Amino acid sequence: MDLGIEGKWALVCAASKGLGKGCAQALVREGVNVVITARGADALEATAAELRALKRGEVRTVAGDITTAAGREAALAACPQVDILVNNAGGPPPGDFRQWGRDDWIQALDANMLTPIELIKATVDAMAARGYGRVVNITSGAVKAPIGVLGLSNGARSGLTGFVAGLARSNIAAKNVTINGLLPGAFDTDRLRTTVRAGAQKAGQDVDAAWDLRRKTIPAQRFGTPDEFGAFCAFLCSVQAGYLTGQNILLDGGSYAGTF
Repeated sequence: MDLGIEGKWALVCAASKGLGKGCAQALVREGVNVVITARGADALEATAAELRALKRGEVRTVAGDITTAAGREAALAACPQVDILVNNAGGPPPGDFRQWGRDDWIQALDANMLTPIELIKATVDAMAARGYGRVVNITSGAVKAPIGVLGLSNGARSGLTGFVAGLARSNIAAKNVTINGLLPGAFDTDRLRTTVRAGAQKAGQDVDAAWDLRRKTIPAQRFGTPDEFGAFCAFLCSVQAGYLTGQNILLDGGSYAGTF
């Protein structure tokens, strides 16, 4: 299927690895020009080299912290126009809410709620003026089914989701600008492996056994891959997805047990 987005420009945040990289890769394969950001310059440039080897869209890199005003300014300056915005940032650490202070909450909100809102604010009106725009917010399956130890993430990402629910249905919808959320469950990423390893070590378990046990909790009996996540993201950015907005798509291999 031709997604109809060849030649458009995308800003993909936290794209040096994991799900952000999967999204950038899928977009480049469709001929989209991308600006990719991440804090680690070496990993970012390595990913850029892989994307350029596809010989499709142009690839630009901006190393920096997208959760800061300076990081956002640099990323936006590198992108001639933002037709597609993929918001993404690492989640805050797990823990007990009794141990978190105001600074912990503000940091979580800055990264996982306010930064996406600032980037949307900086780009959505120009998208509407051009008559085309796609915003994809990578959040978490915890928005649908909160995870007890991830209270900071639950709160910040749910706040973003609530804000977007209203904005997506405002006058920008009539201008062919859509905003949707992608909610990943367990995907085979460095972050998941780190989380499982930490949990196994804390419980005195074998890491490989803990990894396999986690896999078996998923009805699909496997972890998701960044490639398939990226393919779904690319579809949400397509011309064919213009009638889908304000939605939150859960990709979790069937782990969520609810009907709705």
